Amino acid sequence: PGAVSKAVAHRTVEEVWLVTHGQGRMWRRLGDEEVTTELRPGTSVAIPVGAHFQFRNDGEEPLHCVGVTMPPWPGMDEAYVVAGVW
Repeated sequence: PGAVSKAVAHRTVEEVWLVTHGQGRMWRRLGDEEVTTELRPGTSVAIPVGAHFQFRNDGEEPLHCVGVTMPPWPGMDEAYVVAGVW
């Protein structure tokens, strides 16, 4: 609760997340397009290759998500830190 992730982007993979528990927000920016999505159970979010993103837990409980990476995660050099909103 109250935690904020580092803002990152991925070099070669895209992800899809499904929120299973808790509440929060995810910020995403790709080129000139920027959006913040409310995260609640049942919400799914796509993160395209190269999109900058950051998420936060706004609730009193842990925020649980299931994420799928396509293609499979290639290693620790995949994600790189970018400027975020929080």
